[in-house]
Amino acid sequence: MTNRIVHGGGVTAAARLYGGCPEDWLDLSTGINPNPIALPDISVSAWHRLPDQHLVERAREAARTYYRSGDILPLPVPGTQSVIQLLPRLGAAGSAAILSPTYGEYARAFALAGMPAAKITGIGDLTPGQRLVIAVNPNNPDGRALSVDLLRELHDELQQRDGMLLVDEAFGDMEPESSLAPYASSMSNLIIFRSFGKFFGLAGLRLGFVIAQAPILERFEDWLGPWAVSGPALSLAASLMAGDTTTIRNRILDRRSALDAVLRQAKLQVAGGTGLFTLVADDRASDIYAHLCRHHILVRKFDYAPNWLRFGLAPDEAADRRLAGALEAYSI
Repeated sequence: MTNRIVHGGGVTAAARLYGGCPEDWLDLSTGINPNPIALPDISVSAWHRLPDQHLVERAREAARTYYRSGDILPLPVPGTQSVIQLLPRLGAAGSAAILSPTYGEYARAFALAGMPAAKITGIGDLTPGQRLVIAVNPNNPDGRALSVDLLRELHDELQQRDGMLLVDEAFGDMEPESSLAPYASSMSNLIIFRSFGKFFGLAGLRLGFVIAQAPILERFEDWLGPWAVSGPALSLAASLMAGDTTTIRNRILDRRSALDAVLRQAKLQVAGGTGLFTLVADDRASDIYAHLCRHHILVRKFDYAPNWLRFGLAPDEAADRRLAGALEAYSI
């Protein structure tokens, strides 16, 4: 049995260790929009009935337009974590490779299935026997970005040996020009995972989408079973993905700029990130983490990189000042 991974968002556990009510903590440990979008009305029938097909179809059509996936209707799933668990069914033992370091649940899913995946640091490290390649793009937690052209070339190479490319674009909403979704209808051995909750600030909804050609989507649909996504989630997706997201994107950019200003003021070295988080590299990371916890501010630390801290976005200027004050107190 592999150890469970400690992710961001563990405010309750932190409060038990460092005190205070979880509601009073400033949670900067996740890469989620800290200003969730206002919710549109949801019909009573969406709550009352099993998810009707018309709700599924509306959500898929909205997702197709939003992700620009052409002929492909993205498949709604109950969070991308649900389909990560299914990936070992796609390949034989020893055939998967994960561009690392990255989101740890990919390696854990294969390990739990008795099919350990290779962790590689670059595409040049691939071997011919590796037939499922997993790339998080942009990457979590360092923001590493792979170009569309490079990923398309990798897909074509894998296709020649009956391999598959999986690209996790969970943080791709802020960089739509870097998405493979517009090319997916011509890439038969490609799978894309997209997260809904991070950009819209609705992670508790547990909703994601899979973009791939029909034979692959049908397999995931069969594996998930009927009614995998709730009616309210489908209804929200259909409404929000069809709307104008410019205001959301601009607000996130403003919040990221404010975060980076606070980190620069504290003389912390930015090592990477995406629109929704910033990665800091500092040899004092463990001490900074504990100091912030004593101020009831939670950031993300990493067991495999003890000099890293990931800072999510603060919701407003008051929270910026709270973080800045805590960091200033550390340096005194």
